[in-house]
Amino acid sequence: MDNRTLLPPEFINKMSDILPKTLALSDFLDACQRPLRPAVRVNTLKISIDDFKLLASEHNWQLSSIPWCTEGFWIDAGEQLTPLGNSFEHLSGLCYLQEASSMLPVSALSHFFKTDEHSTILDMAAAPGSKTTQLAAQMNNQGLLIANEYSASRVKILHANMQRCGIKNVALTHFDGKIFGSWLENTFDAILLDAPCSGEGTVRKDKHAMKNWSQSSIESIALTQQALIESAFYALKEDGILVYSTCTLSLEENQDICHALKERFTDCVEFLNLSDLFKGADKAATTEGFLHVWPQIYDTEGFFVAAIRKVGKTTAPSVKKRLGKFPFIRPTRQKEAELYEYFETQFGITNITGMLYQRDQEFWLFPDPIKALIPKIRFSRLGIKIAEEFGSGRKSGFKSMHEFLTCFGAQATKNVLILNAEQAQTFYQGRDIRELHSEIRSGEVLLSYRNTVIGFGKVLNNRIKNNLPRELIRDNNIFTK
Repeated sequence: MDNRTLLPPEFINKMSDILPKTLALSDFLDACQRPLRPAVRVNTLKISIDDFKLLASEHNWQLSSIPWCTEGFWIDAGEQLTPLGNSFEHLSGLCYLQEASSMLPVSALSHFFKTDEHSTILDMAAAPGSKTTQLAAQMNNQGLLIANEYSASRVKILHANMQRCGIKNVALTHFDGKIFGSWLENTFDAILLDAPCSGEGTVRKDKHAMKNWSQSSIESIALTQQALIESAFYALKEDGILVYSTCTLSLEENQDICHALKERFTDCVEFLNLSDLFKGADKAATTEGFLHVWPQIYDTEGFFVAAIRKVGKTTAPSVKKRLGKFPFIRPTRQKEAELYEYFETQFGITNITGMLYQRDQEFWLFPDPIKALIPKIRFSRLGIKIAEEFGSGRKSGFKSMHEFLTCFGAQATKNVLILNAEQAQTFYQGRDIRELHSEIRSGEVLLSYRNTVIGFGKVLNNRIKNNLPRELIRDNNIFTK
C-alpha cells in the first residue's frame, strides 16, 4: 500500500507558480512527505514553564523551544506506549497538544495588543480550542474572551477543552461569524479570525487532506473568508487589532483576502509588519509584512498569519435581532454569602473572582466585562458553573462543580485528598475510587495528583463517588505514572 501523501498534480503546479524564488519546490514536496514533529504548549494558568520542564524530565521527554511561543515546545517522547493525548499532563490541562505553527496567530496578536482585566477579545472560529486556550492563558484568565463556533458538535469539544484547562473568562457563542459585524459593531479590542480554509498546509498530519482539492472549492471558500473578515473588521473597535490566519497556502485564501479588505475599507486598514515577531520570522515574511509559512521553512505545517490595525471608524449595515429573555439573575446577598462560606469552610477557598449569577438552583461566575454585552447577544454558555443547591431548609446544601475546582482548586487548604497513580487513573476512567485510606469519611473532597487538583468527588464510607464530567473521561490506554 502506498503511504505517501496525496498531492494532486494541479496542486503541485499551482504551488510551483506561487512558491517564493528563494525556496525550492523539491524541498516543499519533501517536507509534505515527512510526518510532523509533535508539539505542546504549556498552560501557564495551571503550571509554570520551569515546573513543566521538571515533569517532562521525569518522563525523559526531550523539549525544544518553539521560537515564536515562549510556552511552546517540540517534544520527543521516545517510544512510550501511552499517547501524549492520554498523558496526565494533557488530561489535567497542564499542557495542550498543539501544532507549532498554529501557535503563531496568538503570538502575533499578543505582539501588538497587551491585555488587561478590561480587555474584550473575540475568537471568531474557535473550536477545538487550541488558540482559545492560548489566548485565555495570555489574558491570565482576566477580561472577557468570546469564543464562537458555528458547528454545534464542535462547541461541545470546545467547552470540554475550556474545562480541562481551567479557563473562566470565556463566553461561548454558536453563530455564523458573519453576524458579529452588525450585532456587535465596534465592540472588541482585538479579534482572532482563524478562518475555515482548504487546509493545504495540513498534509503532513493528514495524508488525504488534498483528496477533494480543487480550484473551484478554493474560490468558494474564499467568498466565505471574505465575508468573515469584513464582519470581524466591523466588530473591531477603532485602533483595535485583527489577526487573520489560515492553515492553507493559496494566495486566494490569504494575501488576496487581506488586500480585498483594504480595498473595501481603504484608509481604515493598516497592515502590521510581522517580520520581527521572532528571530527568523523574516524568512516567511511577505512584502506586506504577513507571514506565509511554507512547511520547509520551520519544519511545520503550512500556515498564514496577517496582523491588521483598524485606524478609522466603520459603520456596519443595520440589522434587526431578537433575543430571548436572559435566564440568569443576581442572587441575594444572603445566598451569595452562604455559597462562599461553604467554599471557605469545605475547601479553604476564599479568593473567588467574577460576577455571581443564579439560574434556578445553579450558580455561575461570569467574567466582569460581560455586563455590557448581555443585552446584545445570546450565549451558548457563559462563564463557569460553580455549584448547584439541593434540598431546602435545614436539609439544603451545595454541590461543587468540576470547572470551579479546576479554576480555583489550587487555593484549597482543606479536604484535599492526594491520589496515587492508580487512583488518578481510575478517576480519569470515570470510575469510583475504592479502598480509600483517609481520615476524611464524608462530604466533598478535592482530588490531587502530582501537586495538581484534577477534580473532586464525594466520600461515601470507604469510596469516592466520581464527579468527572462525561466528556473528560478516557476509557483506556491512559498514563501509568
